[in-house]
Amino acid sequence: MTDRVPGFSTLAVHAGAQPDPTTGARATPIYQTTSFVFNDADHAASLFGLQAFGNIYTRIGNPTNAVLEERVAALEGGTAALAVASGHAAQLVVLQQLMRPGDEIIAARKLYGGSINQFTHAFKAFGWNVAWADPDDIASFERAVTPHTKAIFIESIANPSGSITDIEAIAAVARKAGVPLIVDNTLASPYLIKPIDHGADIVVHSLTKFLGGHGNSLGGIIVDAGTFDWAKDNKYPVLSEPRPEYHGIKLQETFGNFAFAIACRVLGLRDLGPALSPFNAFMILTGIETLPLRMQKHCDNAKAVAEFLSGHAKVSAVNYAGLPGDKYNNLQRKYAPKGAGAVFTFSLKGGYEAGVNLVSNLKLFSHLANVGDTRSLVIHPASTTHSQLDDDAKVKSGAAPDVVRLSIGIEDKEDLFADLDQALNA
Repeated sequence: MTDRVPGFSTLAVHAGAQPDPTTGARATPIYQTTSFVFNDADHAASLFGLQAFGNIYTRIGNPTNAVLEERVAALEGGTAALAVASGHAAQLVVLQQLMRPGDEIIAARKLYGGSINQFTHAFKAFGWNVAWADPDDIASFERAVTPHTKAIFIESIANPSGSITDIEAIAAVARKAGVPLIVDNTLASPYLIKPIDHGADIVVHSLTKFLGGHGNSLGGIIVDAGTFDWAKDNKYPVLSEPRPEYHGIKLQETFGNFAFAIACRVLGLRDLGPALSPFNAFMILTGIETLPLRMQKHCDNAKAVAEFLSGHAKVSAVNYAGLPGDKYNNLQRKYAPKGAGAVFTFSLKGGYEAGVNLVSNLKLFSHLANVGDTRSLVIHPASTTHSQLDDDAKVKSGAAPDVVRLSIGIEDKEDLFADLDQALNA
């Protein structure tokens, strides 16, 4: 048994965790402390100089968070991970290591509306630029590459459309350009898709969604695949050149295949400060233990609801990759054979007003701006999450005016059918 590689469900319960050595507690304790006592002056100096691993201050690292980091890294097949305060914080910390004023990322047009806003507006203040590409047109990523390109960013399953992205094809573009591929794997979770197996160099999540799974804790995580050569061509000096704040250490040279995760921790998290609370780490760890059970139920329910809506008189189209004949069904069978996820969209014959009315009439579905909860959720993206976009951009991002987004929970599917039916007919 000692040579056996644990299965996914075993890792979801056990990875990173041991009984507490002092108390014997089986559940990972919440280390609700700001700071940690050093053994002596030499120990403190070695920790601050990156010459030893250990705990200094919870903004930089915490034992509860460390279990979460090790567990998600194991589930994704990465070398190391860093937990932060939210999915948006994960994106910020990642790009801080890669970008300098005037640099550019290429991003898929089909993204969560908050990410579109972050990339288009917030990051402009740092002098970071974005070039948009169409995930249905791989050549558009190639055309967008310039000498200023520092990364390519995609979602494995796009929010809100639920479309499946051809990760391997875009990874090939990234390799040719000599830049890392960053994949937001929030909607898939590693239960459905492991982007590192398909060429991703960095994986990010909003832990708030399916990994936590219960709508009670914010969090984000960065997973380092350990696959990218950060020293090549000196394109990423943060990792390849001596760091003055750490006595001239070169992070790539010193830390090898987990250098990027170290950079995110000791440069990004240390200085920007979006730390994850140990309590939230504990809550998310508890959620991850049931991830395989929940995700399969999410997917089974979502497919059933998509089939129900496909036959409804008030519905003009259903966009769910798990349906035979869907545009993304072949990619779903390649990348996510266990299921197409729980988030998808459908279009109403009554257009924008019908979408607004539907979300107002649903009773079991909760109308809110989240996905990945045990409860079924609904939102009308054009009037909420994507409202800052013009109509053309809404359509390109999968949030046309007549589109409603569902995040299907783990309730009895018949109850979901009944609620949707009464709201559609109201």
